[in-house]
Amino acid sequence: MIISPVILSGGGGTRLWPLSTPQTPKQFLALTDAHTMFQLTVLRVMDRERFTAPIIVANATHAGIVSAQLVEIGVTDATILLEPCARNTAPAIALAALAVSAPQSVMLVMPSDHVITDEAAFHAATDALLPLVQDSWLATYGINPTGPETGYGYIQMGSVVGTGVQAVQRFVEKPDAARAAAMIEAGDYVWNGGIFLFCADSYLDAVDAHAAEMGAAVRDAMSRAQRSGNHIRPDAHSFAVCPADSIDYAIMEKAPKVAVARVSMGWSDVGSWDALHDIGDKDADGNVTSGTVRLDSSHGNLIHADGIRVSVHNVDDLLIIANGNEVMILPRGMSQKVRDFASEVSVNTPKPTPQ
Repeated sequence: MIISPVILSGGGGTRLWPLSTPQTPKQFLALTDAHTMFQLTVLRVMDRERFTAPIIVANATHAGIVSAQLVEIGVTDATILLEPCARNTAPAIALAALAVSAPQSVMLVMPSDHVITDEAAFHAATDALLPLVQDSWLATYGINPTGPETGYGYIQMGSVVGTGVQAVQRFVEKPDAARAAAMIEAGDYVWNGGIFLFCADSYLDAVDAHAAEMGAAVRDAMSRAQRSGNHIRPDAHSFAVCPADSIDYAIMEKAPKVAVARVSMGWSDVGSWDALHDIGDKDADGNVTSGTVRLDSSHGNLIHADGIRVSVHNVDDLLIIANGNEVMILPRGMSQKVRDFASEVSVNTPKPTPQ
């Protein structure tokens, strides 16, 4: 079975400000490797005996950076589907489902900014889900939780429907600490990793059944799309009237046949500077650094220096991010404050123009 990868790359990346900006969101940054997170996601599906050329769904303002980063890793066969405006994941995936080579194509939908360190476990979960997907199920990957995390959604697993696969009983929005602890204790919950597997026609049928206005707008946008080389630009007016919603709310919570494979694959959504400290390479004192950093008698810090030297003495458990004209310093554990800083800056920052 050849799988069609769909890589969602439309995010704005405000949670990793000031390094990540609307012009260069986190998926286009080299945060965990010499390659950017977008490039690592593309490289994950390069086996052409298993995967077709990927479809990249990106914001039209990022057309140039997407093309440039694909060239850097030698990928010349990708289709780049450029959204004229952001309408969340459900419409973005519907665009891709209309762009695949055949209606029965199996689509592997992945965000472009997640870390997966155990790719063998990831591919094994895909293999476990494929029989159900070919029987019209919509499927997702449930991340084996390592603790009562409040920053993720959860999936409650129900009856066994295949080897290593269970029916989804319900989706649970991000819980408070007490509820997260109770779900972990129950043992039948996994984190919602936001990665999906289904046939294109099964997904479009679900969109028509549960979000008919969305389905009509997306089909109209693709019927009027401009095509140039490997670029597809859906009609801006048609797509602008499309309802904005996530795949979880619009489709997965309503569809009758939804399966989940529980998997431990070294996953992180790298959703905060604290998360980068958690997964980063630490020195003997628990510091994670990048750029030109001088440390003395300091422990447990995450320090990123871009274009400037950062020197610290006798400080512990801080997030210190220096990028261009911006420097941010927070205690570790306070990553949520980044959104406030980023929103204040964005008010006075010109919006990028489509390329």
